[in-house]
Amino acid sequence: MQIEELSILENNFNQLIEMLLAKKADSEHFTVRLNSERSQFTRFNHAKVRQTGLVADGSITLTLMANQRSSFCKFPFTSNWDIDWQTAYQALQDLREELHLLPSDPYLVLPTGNNVSREVHTGRLLAPENVVNSILESVADLDFTGIYAGGIIIRGYGDSSGQKHWVATDSFNLDYSLIIASGKAVKGTFAGSAWNEAAYVDKINDGKKQLALLSRQPKELPRGNYKTYFAPAAVAELLGMLSWGAISEASIQQGNSALAALSRQEKRLSPKFVLKENFTFGLVPRFNNLGEISPEELTLIENGVLVNSLVNSRTAKEYNKPANGANSSETLRSPEIKTGDLAFADILRSLDTGLYVSNLHYLNWSDRQTARITGMTRYACFWVENGEIVAPIENLRFDESLYRCWGSENLVDLTNFQEFIPEVGTYESRQLGGTLVPGMLVEDFTYSY
Repeated sequence: MQIEELSILENNFNQLIEMLLAKKADSEHFTVRLNSERSQFTRFNHAKVRQTGLVADGSITLTLMANQRSSFCKFPFTSNWDIDWQTAYQALQDLREELHLLPSDPYLVLPTGNNVSREVHTGRLLAPENVVNSILESVADLDFTGIYAGGIIIRGYGDSSGQKHWVATDSFNLDYSLIIASGKAVKGTFAGSAWNEAAYVDKINDGKKQLALLSRQPKELPRGNYKTYFAPAAVAELLGMLSWGAISEASIQQGNSALAALSRQEKRLSPKFVLKENFTFGLVPRFNNLGEISPEELTLIENGVLVNSLVNSRTAKEYNKPANGANSSETLRSPEIKTGDLAFADILRSLDTGLYVSNLHYLNWSDRQTARITGMTRYACFWVENGEIVAPIENLRFDESLYRCWGSENLVDLTNFQEFIPEVGTYESRQLGGTLVPGMLVEDFTYSY
């Protein structure tokens, strides 16, 4: 997106907020949230382009509040002032007619405060005409399948109390698989705000080495408990489950949290386990759906003890708790797990005999009250003997509690390095952010079949 086009988009958004302020009644409150992007999407199959194109998209979510009631409307944001204002004004009128039909909400939170922020992060992305050659040059001899998404993502916020936020950031992500004839694959992601050709080539070369290992005769393992090394991508999958009703204060209060026993101090995790929300990297906006600013860093689990949950203003009002800027769903937005002492060169030696798990999928709670998760191994996962990779494994289902695998008895160590695992979702729009996590070595991880 050209600087002039971005400026027009921002000006139109600001003007939209000013016009809504002028049109609102004294008893009314509103929030306006913008989600916009200008992205190139290129899909690859068998190391060839399957589909490519540029997407210019944007939407506004207008929420109107009055008389302890609220309703919202979502509509396109075209950056054409005449169209956008007419649509917004019609939405405002429709919401007014709808509000009195809705029940009263005793825990409705109105926007307050005067927070204002503006961030524009310019990256060094591949030019659209260079995407295909830059990506395919290193994989021309492979069965390479994936999707590249790159461009500018914009998040904007404004409300009736005068709060206003604007974030525009250049970013890209490449979500890909390297596949062999048997159907087995090595999964990889490559993301950032500046394309690094050397780093990309290194990533592909690592994948080629794993492909050679995948070509060996696979080993079928019986159910049981195995010492396991989880690569950062697998750790990120496990951590993501905390956003499914675990770290949320509302879930804790309602008795639905997988970490309820941790919150009651009936259980604790390993002292080596430290989790926090870390916004210092600037990967996602710090403002939430009410324009409130989260702390730059918020420790959630410190040395195995739950010291904070995620609390939004609605939960705070309902349960008389202090809010800490959490979003409406009280989910992780920019999580980081602290590193340990395990060096990369020592991973296989420390594992000795057991499983090397690169990826997991199909995760779900099998028993939420005991924080027990079920899921499957996926992609390049290997059987290791005496510190050497012997063979790829057939997929295994696991069923294990976070209290065990992250607990003192079973969490052996975390790596002394972290990897950024990006959000690669594109449903409705490109997602921002990701997870910063180390690898993890665990004793006696339970595989059910």
